[in-house]
Amino acid sequence: MSSGPINGYIGMLVAMFIWSLVMAIGFELARKERLYDYRLFLKALLGRGWVVFELVFIATLVLTTAVVGSASGELLHEIFSVPKIVGTLIMIGMVGFLVFKGSNLIEKVLSAWSMTLYVAYLILIIAAFTEYGNSIISKISLSDFDGSGFKGGFEYAAYNLAALPAILFVTRHFDNRREAVMAGIIAGPLTMIPAFFIYTAMLGTYPGILSEAIPAYFVINQIDWPIFQVFFQFVLFGTFIETGTGMIHGFNERIAGVYRERNQKMPARLRLIIAIVILVVAIFLAETLGLIRLIAEGYGYITWAYWVVFLAPLLILGTWKVFRSPSE
Repeated sequence: MSSGPINGYIGMLVAMFIWSLVMAIGFELARKERLYDYRLFLKALLGRGWVVFELVFIATLVLTTAVVGSASGELLHEIFSVPKIVGTLIMIGMVGFLVFKGSNLIEKVLSAWSMTLYVAYLILIIAAFTEYGNSIISKISLSDFDGSGFKGGFEYAAYNLAALPAILFVTRHFDNRREAVMAGIIAGPLTMIPAFFIYTAMLGTYPGILSEAIPAYFVINQIDWPIFQVFFQFVLFGTFIETGTGMIHGFNERIAGVYRERNQKMPARLRLIIAIVILVVAIFLAETLGLIRLIAEGYGYITWAYWVVFLAPLLILGTWKVFRSPSE
């Protein structure tokens, strides 16, 4: 949005297309060669170069967890005027519990919460148009298309796709190529639809919203629907927990893969210990740097690393691996 409303929409379309393409190839490669954790997946894709991805992924894992931890603290501080660390600690506790319980519960929670998120964003867009309808429509035309949306979408797609290797455990459910590829293609629009809703709603308060730490929270505070405000705050906080859980669980699944290779089972307490270590480091960063600085500086450095060490190899080598022989 900082590049102008129209360029923001272009950026979302570009990112959505890249997500669908990469997810389709990634899901099918993982299904076809039974690469259900990101270490096996990346060793098959990058050979010895998988270690480089490991370093970038760990940096992203810590950064993303720091962002959602900081946002959790900001949100509960805004709602209840409690110290920011309280919200952060609650987020840590919930993430730790889910990671301790493992894949089955996490899959159910992530699916259910995603549907809840859709409901919340749908209500938000209705509320925003009720409150700001004419203003939103007029502000869409405030900027001209200048190409910056392509660059923004290209960058935005990259660091979000760090989540792909972290969620490969779901590919166990795909029985054939059609299921894997269709799931990947659908993933792009499904992921971007809530973004489209929240982005459009935020245009009602553009350009003032650009300086807000949690833009979504700022928008709902401008809408005089008290019950929905409480509901959305609850959903937003749960989404922070969902994000942190997915990333950390993916890292744990990488370690669990090593145990499986040795015909052993990863101890549940080790999952919890790893989660706590990551969360503590992440929260230290969040408290030291702050939410806005984490997003502005951290993701910018990581974006191009992902294109070099992961996305380009997947689109080129991964596509070749997928189509070099008939689907099983």
